[in-house]
Amino acid sequence: MSVRASFKDKKRIIIKVGSSSLVHSHTGALNLTKAEKLVRILTDIRNEGKDVCLVSSGAIAVGRHAINMTEKPDTVCKMQACASVGQAKLMMAYQRLFSEYDQAAGQILMTKYTILNSASRENAFNTFEEMFRMGIVPIVNENDTISTYEIMFGDNDSLSALVASLTKADLLILLSDIDGVYTDDPNSNPDAKMITFVDNLSDDIMEVGKDTSTSDVGTGGMKTKLSAARIALSAGADMVIASGNDFSIIEKIIRGDAIGTVFASAPDSGFDENDYIRQTMEGKIEDPSMIRKVGI
Repeated sequence: MSVRASFKDKKRIIIKVGSSSLVHSHTGALNLTKAEKLVRILTDIRNEGKDVCLVSSGAIAVGRHAINMTEKPDTVCKMQACASVGQAKLMMAYQRLFSEYDQAAGQILMTKYTILNSASRENAFNTFEEMFRMGIVPIVNENDTISTYEIMFGDNDSLSALVASLTKADLLILLSDIDGVYTDDPNSNPDAKMITFVDNLSDDIMEVGKDTSTSDVGTGGMKTKLSAARIALSAGADMVIASGNDFSIIEKIIRGDAIGTVFASAPDSGFDENDYIRQTMEGKIEDPSMIRKVGI
């Protein structure tokens, strides 16, 4: 069975949605039509008997709109202030939409310290497990009001991979304004070709990781997604990078359609996510693209 064909049999799926996929590009307001479609699809995945978890960006963008901030925040403190407003409004919208389908959803705010600290990691794991057992859809975001890494670099790419590792998920789907991995930046090179399947995160693949996000509301480029792939794949989860323009793509991916870039899991790669997290926190890896240069 091919990797794509196995997706229909996955039991625990993490879906990460980037900010640009959730808000109207010209206003920054939450796109309620898309959010409703996302919630309906996630609920239907739950109805199939699968565990599903949503890692949702968008708090900063929604907060900006709520306080009428037209420009992208230029300091971390401003981003955190916007997140404090936006996270509450975002969860309120999710709760309302999930309730329309009689589906319970709960919020989990995490930082990388959650993963590093053994007690916190175990508590988080137990919480996820109990939520899945009870049929609750976890909605995860980084705790942007006290942590800064994802809002500066990753738009929740790394966080979603860490959630996949923590929860022992078997599939991670990253949806954003990037529809796959290309041989070069498709925004500047019209001859760039999509790489549809990756079974080895080689130096050549990692070199493809460039700042390719064109969104005014997101922060993640291809390099953060490739760093996320290294975490997820080493934890035994397959991963897909695809466009979040239309959330019906989630159903197509799980069905096995040829969409986006698929990364095959590599649980024996020897990658140590805890070393990676520690070094990012200690400033030894200021940017996820440096992951190859420190020997991880």
